[in-house]
Formats: sequence, structure tokens, C-alpha cells
Amino acid sequence: MGGTNKAICPEPITLKVYSSKVVNLTLVDLPGLTKVPVGDQPEDIEDQIIEMSHKYISNPNSIILAVTAANTDMATSESLKLAKDIDPDGRRTLAVVTKLDLMDHGTDAMEALCGRVIPVKLGIIGVVNRSQADINHRKEMKDALTDEASYLQRKYPSIANRNGTLFLAKTLNRLLMHHIRDCLPELKTRVNVLIAQFQSLLNSFGEPVDDKSQLLLQIITRFAAAYCNTIEGTAKNIETTELCGGARICYIFHETFGRTLESVDPTGGLTTFDILTAIRNATGPRPALFVPEISFELLVKRQMKRLEEPSLRCIELVHEEMQRIIQHCGTQQEMLRFPKLHEKIVDVVTNLLRRRLPPTNTMVENLMSIELAYINTKHPDFTEAHLIHKALSEGNSLGHSFDHHRSIEQHRAQDSRPKQSAPEPVTNKAWKFGSLMSGGRSDADSTSEQGSKPGSASSSVVNSPAHSRKGINLLDNVPNQQTTRKLSQREQRDCDVIERLINSYFLIVKKNIQDNVPKAIMHFLVNHVKDNLQSELVSQLYKKEEIDYLLEESEHMAARRKEAQEMTQALQRASHIIGEIRETHLW
Repeated sequence: MGGTNKAICPEPITLKVYSSKVVNLTLVDLPGLTKVPVGDQPEDIEDQIIEMSHKYISNPNSIILAVTAANTDMATSESLKLAKDIDPDGRRTLAVVTKLDLMDHGTDAMEALCGRVIPVKLGIIGVVNRSQADINHRKEMKDALTDEASYLQRKYPSIANRNGTLFLAKTLNRLLMHHIRDCLPELKTRVNVLIAQFQSLLNSFGEPVDDKSQLLLQIITRFAAAYCNTIEGTAKNIETTELCGGARICYIFHETFGRTLESVDPTGGLTTFDILTAIRNATGPRPALFVPEISFELLVKRQMKRLEEPSLRCIELVHEEMQRIIQHCGTQQEMLRFPKLHEKIVDVVTNLLRRRLPPTNTMVENLMSIELAYINTKHPDFTEAHLIHKALSEGNSLGHSFDHHRSIEQHRAQDSRPKQSAPEPVTNKAWKFGSLMSGGRSDADSTSEQGSKPGSASSSVVNSPAHSRKGINLLDNVPNQQTTRKLSQREQRDCDVIERLINSYFLIVKKNIQDNVPKAIMHFLVNHVKDNLQSELVSQLYKKEEIDYLLEESEHMAARRKEAQEMTQALQRASHIIGEIRETHLW
């Protein structure tokens, strides 16, 4: 701090004196306040010394000794001023007047020692120290104390017993003991609190392992119990910031999975022409008199398959939550104390959960296959089934009218073959395909019949080689997809019937899936893991050759336990000393 010539260092130099003739005190000798830098000291040496002095005398448990020379004016004492700034009430300040033997002849320090010049609450004590000559001549302390006592009896006989180095030492010891006793209640409370804290910390670290087999079994049992309790909702440490464990699984079942199924449209991705095409494909080459039931089954199965993906995703979410519970239960202190055991437990539980995924997925897929295997149109909740009978009854009447209408059309075609009915407002390909499907005749049919008459003009054209090659393509290619056109009244009715049946039956299947998938997950995944977790951990971890490896304590944890033990012992010794001080008689 002060340079290399007149150096002043803030680091204390500790000197311990062991003797039966000295009191138990710690004395910190601070440097004097330098006003003018000496040698290579910095210009702010005074501020630095004041700052260093403040560091020590600001301690509320310290006693401030304000040392002042007797041959100077106490009113100008820097030490008293500094002490008054830090201790304005004077509860910790004791004034010491030195160099009583160096005062001018005819003067004494009686007024100052009696506190009439500047009063000090803890008192003012005068001392006579050894001179530099006495130090050079190695004058012993007992001789110096004897000479000091003689001088005080000679110069200050009335107050001699309240001054001197011995009285100063006793006074300091008494003040220290009184100060300690005043601070004892708070100090003892702080010590007891610290003892409890470090004892709790020590308990959390665990005692040294005596029986490793028993400890390993206890840790496995506690982990399995904590895991199952977290699922059941009976864990000791219940989260209040977020859902976890069984509550989160319940949320996945009834909120996430339920809402996803509710958002699935029964006829999503299914257009009216898809329904119409399915109806026509189900009839084969014959025109349909009734709405074919097979078309309903094909379409509803197609829509039911859309429920499989959300069901499998529900399994994944539950699996992720059960994997997350491992970390929630792994916060136990044993897991931190034995990291290798923690890693092994995580691996065992993770493998157990992973092995349960295939059978759970298979069961959910089987649930879907069961629903797809048999479309129960007699289901009591299938309220729209009467539409089938209605459609059939309407189809019968339409069939009779359709036959009557077709005979009329054939009769008209024979009377006036050149004439042809006005086409529907669709493309030529679609109209011809629709005519074939509805049983009507096109111009190509009429031409073909005329050409079949022997001797006719058209017969020679048909029989010619050129016409025989073109006769195959009299009809345009049939389109793979139905082109857009306006549906007839019957087609619209048939599509509406199928759509209503799909909606009704889809809701039944969705209800079954929403009820059975959570049950399957609980049985094949959640409950199976709960029931077999402890036995799985014991079979995988409780092996004699691996116990020492699994219960190898981390170096960090061992070091912290040692520190906690040492601190606990030190605090217990401090508590014992405090108890002794309270029983000590103070004079």
C-alpha cells in the first residue's frame, strides 16, 4: 500500500503469545495516521490508512482503543475523532493516555485521566511504557511494570489503582467478557441455527456406508415407491407450478387425446363424388336399384382408420411423461450422492418403458382392427339405421318407375331413331358413361342396330376394313374419375343417406376408441410398469459384483460431507464455550 521504503500493508501480521501471565485477548495494532507522505508513500496515504482503520474498528464486536500521548492536547486527538465517527455513543471506545512520564515539569494529566477534559464512557487509563533506551537495554517487563506502579503511586496516588498496564489488561478482558455476555443470546441463537443447518446438510449427505447391500435395497425401494406415488398422486413433494405424473397422464387422456378425436371430422377428406363413386363401384356392371350397403362399409372403414394415428400418438405422450417422472423422482439426495447408481436406475426404467411400447401399440392397433372387422349396423346407438330401410323402400319405387321410364324411352327410339335426347350440361364422355350406367341407349347403339340389318347401306360401311378398325373406338375412353356435373335427385339422396350413416357410425366408433385406448394404455404400459418396477430394479441392480461400483460416492459429495462435519464440530465447540462464558463470574 505505502511503497517499498515506508511500506504499510493491509494484510495483518499475526503474532501469538502464549503465557500464563497474559489475558486472552486479540490485539490489532493499527498504524498511526500519517498526515504527510514519507519516502515513496503515495499522496493519499492518509486516506488509505483511514480506510484500513475503518475496516477493523467498524466491527460491532470489537473494542476501540483510542491511544493519545499525554504531552499532546486531547482535543486534537485523531484517534478519538476517528473512534467518535465510528462509535458515536462511545459504547465500544476506551481511551488510553501514554507517555505520562514525558509531560512538562509542573503539569500532569489528572484532569484528562479523570475525564474532565473529554469524557469517555468506558473510561480513560494512563500507562507508562518502556522508553527506547529501556528497550535497547533489554529491560524486562516485570521491572517495567514495577517502575510504572511506583511512578503512578508517586505522581497520581489517588487514581494509581485505576491506571497502569495491568489495570488496562484487566479492564480490556472485563469489557470483552461483558461484551460477549451481552451478545451471547444472539450469538448462541446464531450458533444453534448454524448447527441445525449443517447437521441437516450432513444428514442429507448421508452417513458413511456400513452395509452396502442394505443401502442399495433401500434406495431401490424408495425410488420405486416415489415413482409409483408420483403416478398415483400421493407423492410427498407435490408440484404446484405444473401438472406432473398421474395428473399429466389424465390430462393427456381426457384433454389432449379427447380434443384431438373431437376435432376429427367424420367425413373429412370425403367428397360427394367419392361417395357416389363408391356407390357405383359397389354395384358392379348392374345399375343399382338400392343403395348398396357395401359402399357404406367401405367408406366408413376408410374414415375409421383416421382414428388410429391419434391413438398411437397418445401412447407416445404417455410414454414421454413416464420417462419424465424418472427425473422427477431422481432428485433424491441418494441419486446425487451415488451418480452411477442414478444412471443405472434411469437405464433400467427407460428400458422397461421401451419394452412396453410394442405390446401397447399392438393392443391399440388391435382395437382399431376389431372395430374394422365388423360393422355392426344393429348397434343400439346406430340411430340412423332406419335411413337404410327408408332408402331401400324409396329405391324399390324408383326401380319400378325406372323400368317404366326405360320402356318408354325404347319405344320413342324405335319411332324416331334420328332424334336424340338433349344431353345434360356435362362433357360428352361423362354423358355417354352415365347413359351406359343408367341403361339408356346412345346413338352408337342405334347405329349399330341399323348396321346389323343385311343389305343396308350402313352394313356395307360397317363390314368394310376401314370401318372395322374404327368401330372399336365408337365410344370414347371411360374416365377414371367422375367429372364434375350436377347430381340427379336420386344420386344426391343416396349420397346424403351414406353421409348420414357414416356420421352416425363414426361417432359410435370414436366413443369406443376414446374409452378403450386409455384403458389399454393404463393396463399394458402404466400399470404394468408400476407393478413390475421394483422387481425389475432389484433383478437388474441387486448383484453382488456390482454393489461397490453402484455405491461409489462422488468426490464432490465426499468433500462437502467432510466440510460439513468439520463445521458442525467447530460450531458445537463454540456452543460449549458460550455455555462456559455464561457461567463465568465477571468482576
